Amino acid sequence: MAEEQMEEAASSAAASGTPFQLQFDKPIPFQIKLAEWNPEKDLLAMVTDDSKVLLHRFNWQRLWTISPGKCITSICWSPDGKIVALGTEDGFVLLHDVENGKMLRSIKSHDVAIVCLNWAEDEPLSRTDKEDLLSYEDRTTRFFPPAPVMPRIGGLNSGDTGLADENEEAIQAFSSASCQRFNILCTGDKDGCICFSIFGIFPVGKININKVPIHVQSSGKRTSYRLQDVSISKVSLSRNLHQLVLLCSGKLINTDNLSLSNDLSVGIHCLHLDTSIFFSRKNELHQVSQQASSIQDLVEVARASISMMSKQWSNAMNLFHEKFSALPSLLTAHGMESSSEDEFMSLLFGTHTSPALHQFLVSSLGEAGLKRIAKTIESAGRELRIVVSEHLQPAVEIISFRLAELRGLARWRSRFQNIGLDEKLMDGVTERVGMLVVQVERFSRVAATVLYLFQNFFSWVLKCVKILLSEPTDQVPSTNSELVVIFLKFLLGKDPIKQLLETDQIFEWDIDTAKHVEHLVVFGGFTDTKFLERSLAKQFSELEESLKEAFLMPFTTVSSKIHCQGLLPLYPVTSSDALSSTSTPASIAFYKQDKDSQHNASSYSSTDYICFKIPDGSLNLRNFVAVIKDFCNSCSTSNTPSLSGFLLHIPVEYECVDLSLYKDNQVVLLLSGKSSSESAGRSWMVMLQTENLSFSQLSRTFPANYYNLQELEALELQLDTDYGKVRSIPHPLSTPLAVSASRGVACVFSSRRHALVYILDEDEDEDEDEDSEME
Repeated sequence: MAEEQMEEAASSAAASGTPFQLQFDKPIPFQIKLAEWNPEKDLLAMVTDDSKVLLHRFNWQRLWTISPGKCITSICWSPDGKIVALGTEDGFVLLHDVENGKMLRSIKSHDVAIVCLNWAEDEPLSRTDKEDLLSYEDRTTRFFPPAPVMPRIGGLNSGDTGLADENEEAIQAFSSASCQRFNILCTGDKDGCICFSIFGIFPVGKININKVPIHVQSSGKRTSYRLQDVSISKVSLSRNLHQLVLLCSGKLINTDNLSLSNDLSVGIHCLHLDTSIFFSRKNELHQVSQQASSIQDLVEVARASISMMSKQWSNAMNLFHEKFSALPSLLTAHGMESSSEDEFMSLLFGTHTSPALHQFLVSSLGEAGLKRIAKTIESAGRELRIVVSEHLQPAVEIISFRLAELRGLARWRSRFQNIGLDEKLMDGVTERVGMLVVQVERFSRVAATVLYLFQNFFSWVLKCVKILLSEPTDQVPSTNSELVVIFLKFLLGKDPIKQLLETDQIFEWDIDTAKHVEHLVVFGGFTDTKFLERSLAKQFSELEESLKEAFLMPFTTVSSKIHCQGLLPLYPVTSSDALSSTSTPASIAFYKQDKDSQHNASSYSSTDYICFKIPDGSLNLRNFVAVIKDFCNSCSTSNTPSLSGFLLHIPVEYECVDLSLYKDNQVVLLLSGKSSSESAGRSWMVMLQTENLSFSQLSRTFPANYYNLQELEALELQLDTDYGKVRSIPHPLSTPLAVSASRGVACVFSSRRHALVYILDEDEDEDEDEDSEME
């Protein structure tokens, strides 16, 4: 009977013009597990079973393929379509440039697999909102040239910093947030944690659903619950930033009466989180994240610079010590008890050279060897100067300026104290970066002095070698004793450049210098009188710790202001089923309300829809899909619309393999014939207009069994075009379903490894209605 209904629906569709025009059918050599359309361009990003990432145009031209080297578990696009975000099995978020696939960021935000991503952008400002907007200009570009990039000299790289070593222009554009609309990347993991990052790069909050108190008002009585063993499966943040809806598996515990918890409490639950802090303080958060994310980038540049200088100088000194290590062996071979230091001191004062030193200078070292060492050290010194002048120093100076800007904002307590920008902490970190500026200047002067003395010392030794080679004499010209003193320090391992680049070095200063520094404190500007005892690397390490503490305060403050507003248990599952809940088809979307809507428009401007497949056997239902709306609004006040929805029964010959909410309150279903039925090998794509279906109210009381979905009216899917559009597909289909609301297209994948792209809206550009466009 269902087959006849489908044939009849298909005939009716053909009579009125075939719905879902097939754009193309292309074979693909991979099994696709994830797919997502770009929100602004005709581009489709796909992830294969072996975690390769492919980017195709609408005409199926492949633009690039990358292999991140990690197992990819989730994918989404930035709101402007310029960045694709990948969640990995080991808790990293990888941000890649749409133009070439280059990695822009690698951010460790979770400890376990990230199973869902959602990147939401603040909706455009109305005229009233623009009048209330806190105007703020990033003044850095007025006083400084473009920010420095990672140093790359002599084939050395700076190591794993979390930033890309290439594509600097894209990185700088990505880091410049002043021209971006405020947006937040939400990431959920399988252990129940959700992280929030402004512009995808600045972490601003984290919430563990396992620890969130859930208060439910039922029949005039307030009951407290919490969820245990939570695994997030879907997250969606509204564009007004007020609310976040999530689906998760877990055991619901009645904390007021633990004896009421039973096996039925293990299930899939829907939660509404109040994230209004992102809306009410978006201007302040925008400013802080703009400065802080740039500071974090520059900190990575400074770290890479110090690391590279240490590697470069270490390589040069290894050659130096390798060549001069032959002298002690020669002294022993000649039966001499003097040290290398004694021999060069005698050489300094023009006395007779010993046979061992003569052999070392003439034979072991020689003119060529000496020139090689001098050239290597000269080259290392030149590269040190380049790294300091072009990377380290400008990075530290811009960090200092940006921290001073944040320090000024922190003093505006009425606006910035509420998001955790602490004035005292900012004072401390500003002083530490000031000390780092001094340390960079000291390093430059020490390096210049050491390199100058080395140059003169090698010139003198080279002159000595030439004399010893040209004349049968054991006497050489004397030179400045300071040259030999610095050389002897290097022989004894007292390398001032190396010491400044190590974190465990402590420098001693004379009493007069210490007193002079203490007197300078009286003039203000700093209170740290011990900074000269620390090395450059140690000062940088202390700055990092101070920055971490200062930026942790907004993170902690914002996290504490995100709380659960409502709970809706959906259906029970067994513990084993809960582990695979992320693979159950589900979709969450927010739609703008109609202009004549009576919803509480002053607080909310959107209606949430939740669509999901109910596993067979749960709630004694088989082959059902549920659609629920107004969950968030029903959690706010008694004046808001009541929670409502419907159940949709899929014909028994078919199963719903995937689904997606679409614009204009529509839902797209993929139905594939069951292998045991006559419909095996055939599939259907159905787009339903939910407004044409009958919604029934759903109570939000919590009886002993928790679940109330059976209250909803069960509708039979008749596949009649009056409900929407249907399209027959002569292949068995598999996940995923990729739908683009902005482009009006859908991509489905058949089990025979073909990709089929359909046009959902024939007159997309003409029929677009901004008032009902999906957020």
